[in-house]
Amino acid sequence: MATTVVQTATTTATDSVDLSRFPDGFKTSGQHPPLYSQVRPYADFPKVHSGPTVWKADDYRDHPELWTHRFSDKELQEISIAADNFIQNGTSLTGISKSNFPLPNLSKRLEALRRDLIDGKGFFLFKGIPVREWDLQKCATAYMGLGTYLGYFVSQNGRGHVLGHVKDLGEDPTKTDRVRIYRTNARQYFHTDGSDIVGLLCIAKSLSGGESDIASTHHVFNVLQERHPDVVETFTTPNWYFDRKGETSTGEEEWIRGSIFYLENERSGNSPRVYARFDPMNVTSLARFNSGPNARIPPLSEKQKYAMEVFEKTCAELSLHMILAPGDIQFVSNSHVFHARTAYEDHPPGAVDEEGKPARRRHLMRLWLAAPESEGGWKLPYHDTLEKKRGGIQVNDQPPICPLDAE
Repeated sequence: MATTVVQTATTTATDSVDLSRFPDGFKTSGQHPPLYSQVRPYADFPKVHSGPTVWKADDYRDHPELWTHRFSDKELQEISIAADNFIQNGTSLTGISKSNFPLPNLSKRLEALRRDLIDGKGFFLFKGIPVREWDLQKCATAYMGLGTYLGYFVSQNGRGHVLGHVKDLGEDPTKTDRVRIYRTNARQYFHTDGSDIVGLLCIAKSLSGGESDIASTHHVFNVLQERHPDVVETFTTPNWYFDRKGETSTGEEEWIRGSIFYLENERSGNSPRVYARFDPMNVTSLARFNSGPNARIPPLSEKQKYAMEVFEKTCAELSLHMILAPGDIQFVSNSHVFHARTAYEDHPPGAVDEEGKPARRRHLMRLWLAAPESEGGWKLPYHDTLEKKRGGIQVNDQPPICPLDAE
């Protein structure tokens, strides 16, 4: 068995990774509770957050040139050549990297974008990928190739999908204890995903709905501090439980206890930033563990329910709205941007689109990307903060896979 040595953030020992299962030599770290000794009390949090991560929707609503870029013909040619060459070489998509997806010109723009996603406004929209002309394999290859310049792919579910698919598979969104909402057409409340950066490539849009909203975490924080400091204190208290929905490795608990707002570890010469990790659908789905005579964890308190209600209303009030068209790629930082999605309705069978072609069901390819502390990422209060593939969802030794469509 071919192996490579991987250093972890918590030990000087080494772990061996089977290269036949993890081709790039790195395994997704997975879901973990915080280091409770590093969870700071509300009194340590700033009253007002400042810096380039604080923005208002009004700053961008009428100025798309500040956060969008349409790929030029020259840039698309560069992407297309890199994708074609990668496919012809026969390398698995799980082995794609900057070294085997060269973008000699566009790489400079992507490196600047990575810095802006991590330390700046935290969102951007590319336009113009020819998703109607390229098949799913080429779309996925181009998309993941671009992603390699922003971070490391981490698994998005227990099946090891490092290329995810946001698509309605007809699953029941009310079964929140076992259904992931991205596999339905239901509304998604403001939340963060389990990675540093999330990307969405729109392959096909819905008949109606499915629109995107984002809000600056630090603007939301400032407004809550001004209007509802009690809510911020509730969000900084590590007595929240988050459902793992059965995506656990052997011996792990079915939930994670933590806060919603954290303070980043101290940064040399800088104040620590407020970091958020929250998905309300993973908080309200724990009835099987927090109710009845055999309850193992406490139910949501009235304070927590109130805090969630205020949080959602505040995010909606402060959000920037956008509609993803086919060929658009949205990148968002989970560290300091909340995002949401409206409910949607797909095209009926036999429908045609505006070009007179058969209408395709709404389909977005999704990436979860890690930007570790060891490479300029946020200094997080988790044991895996230095690991290249921190975060994500890893179940036992499930290897990464890249399905070209939802399954």
